Amino acid sequence: MSPSPSHLPDAEALYAELARAVKQLLAASAGPLVLAGITSGGAWLAERLQRDLGLSGAAGVISSSMHRDDFAQRGLASSAQTMLPFDVNGAHVLLVDDVLYTGRTLRAVINELFDYGRPASVRLAVLVDRGGRELPIEANVCAARLDVPAGQSLELARDDSGRLSFVLETKEA
Repeated sequence: MSPSPSHLPDAEALYAELARAVKQLLAASAGPLVLAGITSGGAWLAERLQRDLGLSGAAGVISSSMHRDDFAQRGLASSAQTMLPFDVNGAHVLLVDDVLYTGRTLRAVINELFDYGRPASVRLAVLVDRGGRELPIEANVCAARLDVPAGQSLELARDDSGRLSFVLETKEA
């Protein structure tokens, strides 16, 4: 089903599902997982998961901007840059993102992660998988799957109180 602006999924309900699934993943993990959220929506989710699941320390923030294949067109994004408050070497890393689409952002993020060290494992948790993959990347945890037309983007928004919602944007041609 394709979402319309008046029928967007409840981001808070999907967050609750994501938190439940990540809690199960944490319990089944071979070692302690560290969270790294992909700027910006994924970073919001990782920060909130870190707090809500009672994990010690702070979640990391990771940016794709330095490794994007469209860097020449986009340049450095104005969003937060990478900050990983843990040693990546040997770590079991759970990347957290809001919307998984082509997989190109994830490819760039994995390159960025390896600039900081060699993790023991990398997993992925996403709020929404919208399909349309261009690379063989799949989330280990996904709260929902939605069909979003190619000319639109599904964006996670956060209000001043931290409440999450979705916005459907039409891309310019």
